[in-house]
Amino acid sequence: MEKIIVDAFGGDNAPLEVIKGCERAVKELGIKIILTGSEKKIKKCAADNGLSLDGMEIVHTDEVFDIHSEPSEIIKSGKNTSMALGMRLLAENKGDAFVSAGSTGALVMGATFIVKRIKGIKRVAPAPMLPTDNGCFILIDAGANTECRPEMLLQFAVMGSAYMEKVMGIKSPKVGLLNIGAEDSKGRELELETYKLLKSSGLNFVGNIEARALPKGDCHVVVTDGFTGNITLKLYEGMGSFFSRKMKWIFSGIGAVGAVFSLNKIKLLKKQMDYRETGGSALMGVKKPVIKAHGSSDAKAFFNAVRQAQKCVDGRVIESIEKYVNSQRNDDNE
Repeated sequence: MEKIIVDAFGGDNAPLEVIKGCERAVKELGIKIILTGSEKKIKKCAADNGLSLDGMEIVHTDEVFDIHSEPSEIIKSGKNTSMALGMRLLAENKGDAFVSAGSTGALVMGATFIVKRIKGIKRVAPAPMLPTDNGCFILIDAGANTECRPEMLLQFAVMGSAYMEKVMGIKSPKVGLLNIGAEDSKGRELELETYKLLKSSGLNFVGNIEARALPKGDCHVVVTDGFTGNITLKLYEGMGSFFSRKMKWIFSGIGAVGAVFSLNKIKLLKKQMDYRETGGSALMGVKKPVIKAHGSSDAKAFFNAVRQAQKCVDGRVIESIEKYVNSQRNDDNE
């Protein structure tokens, strides 16, 4: 039975929504949960809201990482916070995966220096799932590493491919390199050199992809540096909100009858664009699964983030990445 560690005080709606999501996860996923944070506050919150803590263990700390603090403080003044404690438990093999909706920067820093990187992996990278016309794709890096080298982008592609295959069930996922044009001659030196590495990597590399083609779903893994990736992510999220508002405006003018006929399609689109359905972004390159939930996550989002962590464990994503990295290292030594 998997044991998932959850930061009970990470995010805007902690600890209530965290506990709600974890209660559901224990009941529906058949897992155990370790909550990190104030035992007194967790128990009071559960009692006040009629929530069960069955199947959950609490590891106590009174400290919470301040979202406004420098990320590096997670290994200094913030080493006893609920986030740092959760990652320390993970590093000590007290659990199988970790989930937090706290500071992204602090989580990346903690994952790197507390949980540690997979041997041979150069950088930890957040990798959110984004919707397309026919499914979804993983974007990596989405903001942690603003300056990258070609070999780092190759590793991002490897890690993204392993995730899509083991967690999302997509065999031989298509990998695309985010660029300003589809031709192999386009881009900066970073893209030009990365293109060569990806082409000879053995991955299912389909070439460069422009940002306007992302919603079509032509790729399952979209690789880029963290600077470009974060701009892409924020624009994607912003356009999702924009279209949601426009949809409401359009249907407010066609009357109740017209809206009823389109209701199922509207619900499907809304579900597809809802970040809560995925749960969070996997931090790729860490020795154990770490999931970054959205800061505004509610119970549904926390439940799905825990489920996502469980899938990473069951799919042996870390082992798949380690196997590929070891094979590349052996090839280089021959």
